[in-house]
Amino acid sequence: MKLSIIIPTYNEQHTIRKLIDYVQSVDYHIEHEIIIIDDASLDRTYEREFLIRLRSKADSSNIKLFKNKVNRGKGFSVRKGIKIATGDIIIIQDADTEYVPHDIPKLIEPIIKGEQQVVYGSRFLNNPHPQGMAFPSLAANKILTCLTNLLFGTKLTDMETCYKAFKADAIKGMRLRANRFTFEPEVTALLAKRKVEITELPISYRGRSTKEGKKIRAKDFFFAVCVLFWQRLTK
Repeated sequence: MKLSIIIPTYNEQHTIRKLIDYVQSVDYHIEHEIIIIDDASLDRTYEREFLIRLRSKADSSNIKLFKNKVNRGKGFSVRKGIKIATGDIIIIQDADTEYVPHDIPKLIEPIIKGEQQVVYGSRFLNNPHPQGMAFPSLAANKILTCLTNLLFGTKLTDMETCYKAFKADAIKGMRLRANRFTFEPEVTALLAKRKVEITELPISYRGRSTKEGKKIRAKDFFFAVCVLFWQRLTK
């Protein structure tokens, strides 16, 4: 089997090198590829010398680099990565250091064993208030997750988590349209409507502030609410 790790990036020059080194250091027990989609960063995320060198290094032959011509949003980059992915399992990894790549092997294990098609890494299963998560973000996450459960009959604790692992067959070909952070509610709603079971496992998390580079904003909460209601009202 093969794992595809999709990393959408935008203005992450201070974290991208550390993150990629971290992802590469993990033993996934199966072959893996890393797909980096830079969303027209305005800093040196994509042009950093180490990223350019990755293209010629023998030990980085599993890394694929792409750059959007214009900024389209995280959802667009994730959708692009899904189309490019050649793995049997697909997982999303943010380009910052909020999520710990060493959690990935346990998230994909149920899929490797054929026990599950989709696994989400929940920040709240072992910690009701994750480190570094501001109260507005905590409240928004709780509200959106509760609304998802109410509208679609799911029993999730963390719908908005970045760590979503999919059996490739469960997500490739899905009619995803989200360009921004609305990828999270859209893909969750579509899976629920298809009656695909979503398993949650606890993960580590250390949130960062807007000053540290966090990009999600208050307006994204309202976009997510609209997507959830739209998906409930459509087939």
